[in-house]
Amino acid sequence: MAIDVTVRRVIPLPPERVAWYAMDWRHDTEWTQGIRTAELTRPAAGGGFGVGAEVTRTASFLGRRIDYVLRVAAHEPPGLLDMVSVVAPMPMRVTYTFTDHPRGTLAAIRVRGGPRGLLARLAGPLLSRQVRSSLGKDLRDLELRLGERAGGV
Repeated sequence: MAIDVTVRRVIPLPPERVAWYAMDWRHDTEWTQGIRTAELTRPAAGGGFGVGAEVTRTASFLGRRIDYVLRVAAHEPPGLLDMVSVVAPMPMRVTYTFTDHPRGTLAAIRVRGGPRGLLARLAGPLLSRQVRSSLGKDLRDLELRLGERAGGV
């Protein structure tokens, strides 16, 4: 596996509040780096968003357009959202976790996957740095966005 990156940030709000916003695909473009569009293209078996649902995203990464589909593998609000790519230029798994912390919520995003073989050995370190930077900005923007929403209520 080329990359396995986890980034964490304490957000001074309860996990339910952070997860409610972060787990809603309709907010992906507001706080996730590079996401241009996000659309629920397959609902969960019981309807809506949950295990089995698929979200199609169009993103920009390293100056390239990337279209991919993530299928929800686990959805346990407010603690866990785990998604795996079913259509993507390379395999990936994205896991969001939200746990209690003395100062609010410990939010974490883990991304695993990427190119394999020789390309992984050559591009893996650079790709890992880029993903780490992007995820750090995601969590920063998540906190900023939630702060704006709280201030406007």
